[in-house]
Amino acid sequence: MPPMKRGANVALTREIPSLTGVVVGVRWDTGREHVLEANLVMATLLCDRPNHALSDEHFVFFNQLSSPDLSVKQLETALAGDKEQVEIDLGSVPAEVTRIAVAVYVNDGPVPRRTLGQLRSCTVRVLNRADNAELVTSENLAPALSFETALTLGEMYRHESGWKFKVLGEGYAEGITALARDFGLPL
Repeated sequence: MPPMKRGANVALTREIPSLTGVVVGVRWDTGREHVLEANLVMATLLCDRPNHALSDEHFVFFNQLSSPDLSVKQLETALAGDKEQVEIDLGSVPAEVTRIAVAVYVNDGPVPRRTLGQLRSCTVRVLNRADNAELVTSENLAPALSFETALTLGEMYRHESGWKFKVLGEGYAEGITALARDFGLPL
């Protein structure tokens, strides 16, 4: 399957009726930007409507490795070349969750500010949890970035009685603060 462009979507459970779970992985290349590499974070947000997380407990990242219902879990060790991965058990996702957004952001620290515009490449992909077969890979989202410090990569969302995946590539200049605000989360 060729890489999916921003805005493209695919009906995963319609294409693969036996699909019960996925692993969403993020790959990036920071080149020689080791500080940027060390400060990139993947986050997953479980939403009850577009851009509204159920609660701060539904924000999965390195300090909170799973959603309260355990349907979404960040994997401690990413495999197959991904930098970070999250596992989603589609059948266990609570009914009120209509969308699961996956993002990456620069974790601000006491170092000089880095941006996602310094990335050489950044892609998101979806694997079948049962056999690790790659179902989706996005185009390289990095060339469109400049001063952004957070980026929504893609989303799993309910459609009719199944699940679709959409490539997003939407950046935030104000980083995690703006991303959290957009998703209704206090920081």
